[in-house]
Amino acid sequence: MKALNLHHLRLFRAVARDGTLTGAARALNLSQSALSSQIRTLEAALGHDLFERRGRGLVLTEAGRIALDHAEAIFRAAEDLTATLRNTGRARRALRVGALATLSRNFQIGFIEPLIGRSDVEVVLRSGAQPELLRALEALSIDVVLTNLVPARDASSPYLAHALAAQTVSVIAPPGASALLGRPLPEILSSQPLILPTPESALRASFDAMVEQRGIATRIAAEADDMAMIRLLARANAGLAVIPPIVVRDELASGRLIELGRLEDLREEFFAITLHRRFPNPLVGELINAFKS
Repeated sequence: MKALNLHHLRLFRAVARDGTLTGAARALNLSQSALSSQIRTLEAALGHDLFERRGRGLVLTEAGRIALDHAEAIFRAAEDLTATLRNTGRARRALRVGALATLSRNFQIGFIEPLIGRSDVEVVLRSGAQPELLRALEALSIDVVLTNLVPARDASSPYLAHALAAQTVSVIAPPGASALLGRPLPEILSSQPLILPTPESALRASFDAMVEQRGIATRIAAEADDMAMIRLLARANAGLAVIPPIVVRDELASGRLIELGRLEDLREEFFAITLHRRFPNPLVGELINAFKS
């Protein structure tokens, strides 16, 4: 396939937006025949018809719709490239953050908090599974991934893992369980129904290892792969939740939930994953430094 010509893509986008050769040619200050010739050249390079005629107008074919999506992405990338390398920026800079879907929402808000309310910054938040987020990071469609799982690394790995915080895990209960305050945690864990993260999480793996080592038999009332759901289950009195206190920070402050004790042997770590980049988004560094300090 011949190398794509950005000029041809720009003409193609104009025709796609207008829907007619006549209108697009007028807007581009070209003759209709010259514009038609350029579109045919692009179609020959791509090996597909991009338009089909309906009445007096032109409608995108399936290949044309795909080409238009990619053309828009190419021109957005070109604008970002120009702004980055000239170091002029835009009136509003964008920061694209990917976060593990199961990660505490309070932690996510705490990370981006320095940017909230800034008129020169637009924050784009995206959640998903870690493999999906790492692929987006490598494709440069997001700038940083927030996670509690460090990706596997080897000599060729492109990832940088910035340790942001680590905190102990607590046993959280509704106020009606206040009679349990002061009782040994092993006794509480063995006698009360528990709300736990699902087995594939790092926190659950550590918890299972701890109770097995101590010979504690537990009774599971519920499992959830989302910290927000664990918080809601604890508030609904479904059992005692084993989670980091940051997940229920507001509920602990208001008294809607109470902390029965901390499992000092368990810690959940939070990381910001970035790539080696020649032109990193400077907002990422600002947030990482602010969070650590």
